[in-house]
Amino acid sequence: MKKVMMTAAAAAVLATSVQAKPNLRDVSAIDDGLLAVALANEIRNKCANISPRMLKALRFVNGLRDKARNMGYSDTEIDAYRKSDVEKERLKAKGYAYLEANGVINGQPETYCALGRAEIEKSSQIGALLKVN
Repeated sequence: MKKVMMTAAAAAVLATSVQAKPNLRDVSAIDDGLLAVALANEIRNKCANISPRMLKALRFVNGLRDKARNMGYSDTEIDAYRKSDVEKERLKAKGYAYLEANGVINGQPETYCALGRAEIEKSSQIGALLKVN
């Protein structure tokens, strides 16, 4: 009887650990976090009046990696997602769509500055990674 219970418990643990993980692109906490970092970087590169909060950004990115690890993703899986050209292009398209939807016009730095200030004002994740000079 004891052997049967131990076997059943081991099977339950194994079944739980074998469950398929979603693709990291489908984990909004990770995907949206990377998008926020990319958007903050784009804003600070296009607006001379806004600077990055580099230490905060580094801690945030490391936190995303830790979160993915805690969800059971290996460093190999995380790096494959992070370095994927397909994922980079998908995030870039999402980022440009966000910028456009929020009034940013390529070649007009003041529109990037306006969005950056708005993100800082509303304390969004993007805004938390930026500061006005």
